[in-house]
Amino acid sequence: MSEDPAAQQAAQALQRLDELTRRLRVECPWDREQDERTIVPHTLEEAYELADAAHRRDDGKLLDELGDVLFQVHFLALLLEERGTGSLAQVAEHVRQKLIRRHPHVFGDVEVAHAGEVLANWDAIKRTEDGREPGIFGEVPENLPALLYARKVQRRTASTGFDVDEPPYEAIEGELEQLRAAADHGDADARFHEAGDLLFAAVNVARKLKVDPELALRASADRFRARVQTAERLAQAAGEAWTDLPPGRQLGFYAQALLEDEERPNPS
Repeated sequence: MSEDPAAQQAAQALQRLDELTRRLRVECPWDREQDERTIVPHTLEEAYELADAAHRRDDGKLLDELGDVLFQVHFLALLLEERGTGSLAQVAEHVRQKLIRRHPHVFGDVEVAHAGEVLANWDAIKRTEDGREPGIFGEVPENLPALLYARKVQRRTASTGFDVDEPPYEAIEGELEQLRAAADHGDADARFHEAGDLLFAAVNVARKLKVDPELALRASADRFRARVQTAERLAQAAGEAWTDLPPGRQLGFYAQALLEDEERPNPS
């Protein structure tokens, strides 16, 4: 039986990318100087750009950013090969075996009723694998962005059964009241503590709603930024400089910008 044309095309494209990566490593002065510590910041940047493209549902941008991330994988795997500690083939086989092991409901006889059980099984299997750090929070990177770190800690805790079924909205309300009390008393340490608890509670609600808190907050900041820019434009059209306006006048233009935003057709 002949190989599937799509699979053959993919294999040939990956081979060409691998050849290009190796050539750059030899012939490009910048690529020659890189190691895993210097290249990973670029990997993280590309991953964030990929996440943004996915959130915006921009398939053209997604295609572009997936390519950038794929190149990062090839480059980092090549560094392992140069040290004799791995290769792209080993990377691919390692993740293949891991996915088989962690999907016993697909490749074994385990039955699951819903996605939540899949995640619980995943975490339970992960804890039994060789080389894993012990404990509930083993291998939770402490250098994750704060919102993602909080969600990871919450998800690991939930995998032990310590979780709630519904989004804990009341926790946000309770933490907000405590933050107000801390602000009223003028205690800087208490404000710091309670503000963190409020954010942590909000992340927990987002997790239960299956919302990525990092992307949701970034999208909210983008909306706010766009509205402020619109408010500034409206002020300029009225012959006024935004930065010279008192807060009340700025709020008025912002309200106009908000109205424009709400009246704008939803692209989806």
